[in-house]
Amino acid sequence: MNTVSLSLPTHLRHRLAERTLTVTGPDGAPLADTDVVVEQTRHEFAFGNIAFDFVPLANGETSNAGSLFGGARPQAAAQLVEPFFDLFNFATLPFYWGSFEPEEGHPQTRRLANTARWVREHGAVVKGHPLAWHTVAPKWLLGRSLEETERLLRDRITREVTDFRGLVDMWDAINEVVIMPVFTAEDNAITPLARKLGRVGIVKLAFETARAANPDVFLLLNDFNMSPKYEQLIEDCLEAGIKIDALGLQSHMHQGYWGEERTLEVLERFSRFGLPIHFTESTLLSGHLMPPEIVDLNDYQVPSWPSTPEGEERQADEIRRHYTTLVSHPAVEAITYWGMSDDGAWLGAPVGFARADGTLKPSYAALHDLVKGEWWTSATTVRTDAAGRFDLTGFRGTYRVSAVGLSGDVVLDAASSGTEAAVALRGGCAD
Repeated sequence: MNTVSLSLPTHLRHRLAERTLTVTGPDGAPLADTDVVVEQTRHEFAFGNIAFDFVPLANGETSNAGSLFGGARPQAAAQLVEPFFDLFNFATLPFYWGSFEPEEGHPQTRRLANTARWVREHGAVVKGHPLAWHTVAPKWLLGRSLEETERLLRDRITREVTDFRGLVDMWDAINEVVIMPVFTAEDNAITPLARKLGRVGIVKLAFETARAANPDVFLLLNDFNMSPKYEQLIEDCLEAGIKIDALGLQSHMHQGYWGEERTLEVLERFSRFGLPIHFTESTLLSGHLMPPEIVDLNDYQVPSWPSTPEGEERQADEIRRHYTTLVSHPAVEAITYWGMSDDGAWLGAPVGFARADGTLKPSYAALHDLVKGEWWTSATTVRTDAAGRFDLTGFRGTYRVSAVGLSGDVVLDAASSGTEAAVALRGGCAD
């Protein structure tokens, strides 16, 4: 039997699936001895980035001067739409409470709903970040009692999860809990609440409130602290019966690439919980590195932080190594990079795949060569046998089979790998 097969090195073969497919026409009869074209249309793996840049653009705004979410100028963002969605199938939108609801009772629901629809129309799954966090908390919460703060936080979580159900069904439920009860960098109303409830208590509040609003919601526990303190928090939450759908691990590498050894060590420690791992916030610089003595990345503020040719070559190499390392580990299901453009990037750091003028850096080509090259099945012609069958082996995801002006889709995933399936071709080509 003829075969379409993607060849991968041993350390990536767990990402493959295989199926024997029978191609049928509109009448249900097998298309025997027929040339068919097979091509991948979507990855199962979530290759993501933040879509903050697109909030003004999706809302038809000509300036981001008054934007509460930062990001690139709309004219710069417009240049990035095609390269963004050609590479990324997963996008994170900003739901920081203090920016989302700067005035009590006046949330930015319409703007974010418009953006979520726009992102989905471009083919990406949307995640909201975050439902609960002590940073960028509303100033109007200050001075409220702990009881009222808790009620308002529960109401906020319920409102967003309910209002965005069907648009945003994945959330970072709570962010950076390890530091939350002892945070002192800015006055906020969430830290005292976390101190009162305890770390497990505030995680429980966020997860159970969100799940009550949408039983089908997918919720992450997210943190930058890769120490045993985060491991202990996870253990304590699981022992308390909190249902965590995935663990979020941040990797803002402003002070230098972690390297393969450290990355794999982190993955081994956190994979022991048996939960999917999302690398939720990855950054690698294409300019000078932040000094190693800086403890809080937010403390490093410089008037100019340019991307450089040498830095861009380093970033491209590190992007390839970082993504290859993460994809090689079976626990990792998603990677979200924290910035498409240097224009409006967090801390002004040159982290993006595009320069501030919108031109793409070598890092974009490096990642594209992996995601849509080495890890992708491009259009390939194969001939079915006398029973209309052929074997397909490829990166897990969605594939289109086309012949004689007809087309049909099939999914390769872990659950169906090794099984047989019929692909019914219909008129025209699906989008």
